[in-house]
Amino acid sequence: MKLSQEKCEPCQVGTPPLSREEALELMKETPDWTLKDNTIEREFEFDDFRGSIAFINRVAEVAEEAGHHPDIFIYYSKVRLQLSTHKIGGLSKNDFILAAKIDRLA
Repeated sequence: MKLSQEKCEPCQVGTPPLSREEALELMKETPDWTLKDNTIEREFEFDDFRGSIAFINRVAEVAEEAGHHPDIFIYYSKVRLQLSTHKIGGLSKNDFILAAKIDRLA
């Protein structure tokens, strides 16, 4: 099943974050995202501020539905999203599921 069709599952405190190898394997379905130490991130560019806000509103809907939320940074016509599972202090499969769902919005 494609990541974009999966559902985020609540993580429990104490669940180990994904290993770098596991994260790299999931990156194959989210190639536009960049893997950092404990996060994945992607930047999106729009024509203007209104385009950025409209996109963020669509992301918010998907994030609320998933119960998993990105960190959002707005720079007028650019939006940078950063995903990590704070509860476990690193990346979980949920981060990649939400990234794939966001990719479908872009």
